[in-house]
Amino acid sequence: MRAFTTAVLALLAGSANAYFSDDEPSTTSTHVPACTATSSTGSGAFFDLRRDIAWPADSGKEHKSAIHKDYHARGYDYGKNFTMNICSSVVDRVTDVVGVDESRWSNVSAYYMSQGNIYSIGSESMDLKSRGRKLLLQYTGGSPCGESKKRLEARDDRPASDGSVRTMEKDDEERAENPEYEHSDTDEDGVRRKSTIISFHCDRDPGNSHPLISFVGTDPDECAYFFEARSVHACASAEPHKPGNVGPGSVFGLILLIAVLVYFIGGIFFNRTVNHARGWRQLPNYSLWAGMWSSICDIFIRAVSACFRKINRRRGYTSVRSGPSARDSDDEANRLIDQLDEEWDN
Repeated sequence: MRAFTTAVLALLAGSANAYFSDDEPSTTSTHVPACTATSSTGSGAFFDLRRDIAWPADSGKEHKSAIHKDYHARGYDYGKNFTMNICSSVVDRVTDVVGVDESRWSNVSAYYMSQGNIYSIGSESMDLKSRGRKLLLQYTGGSPCGESKKRLEARDDRPASDGSVRTMEKDDEERAENPEYEHSDTDEDGVRRKSTIISFHCDRDPGNSHPLISFVGTDPDECAYFFEARSVHACASAEPHKPGNVGPGSVFGLILLIAVLVYFIGGIFFNRTVNHARGWRQLPNYSLWAGMWSSICDIFIRAVSACFRKINRRRGYTSVRSGPSARDSDDEANRLIDQLDEEWDN
């Protein structure tokens, strides 16, 4: 019996290992949804900012309860205010964006206005990143950065390797010869464009139902902009169950099923071969299950009988006794009455 049980357990364990193997094709086909991220620290924390995306009011039933207005951030001493969205383009579409092709106006995710002109500081991106304890979202491909005075002066006065003074023309020639000369935020045409980085922080204040975005600063060239956003959805949570993967409930159910199969199969084999039982008596602990079944049947019969008695009482029916027991009780009652009469006469 022990050998049989061990063999059954080994077989079922092998099947379970094959079922939960990491090499299963269905698990490799899953991917992380857009605007979500898993912590890079290995803690298993999951971040989902999809509920912070602002959608147009007529975007459909699935976004009926979503935010329908763009986010705003004051520049304070910077002198400009910003309008942006999270993981998507702005709700209120913009036009005549400086230095951006008309085909890309609908992709602008953050911008500011200056002297009546609209400057993009990044196009939409859903590539949410987790770097340590930081949760970051980056927009690139905005309007051209332009040259600051400090940058122009530094480029004009920088000495060349041959001792002569470098000029902007020489820089342009060197840039054309070496594509990696400029920074990584340049596009295919060698134009440096504005970009945005938003750092998200957990905010558990129940009064803040919507994210709060604050402007942090920009670089001297006004090419890279930095913001902080506080949101309840930036708090770490458990990663939801992915389609194709086995969840905790499935694991528990499979273990329970294996235990039940081992119990019944092993018990039937033992009773059939050792005790030479046949029929229902082959089941393990047959007397226990039979007693439980009898108890359940008795309880059911008593409950049904009690229900019928209550129904009869509500309808006004009374039980009528008949037979020898009823006649004996009547005779006994008459005898007691006669005895009381005799004692009263005396």
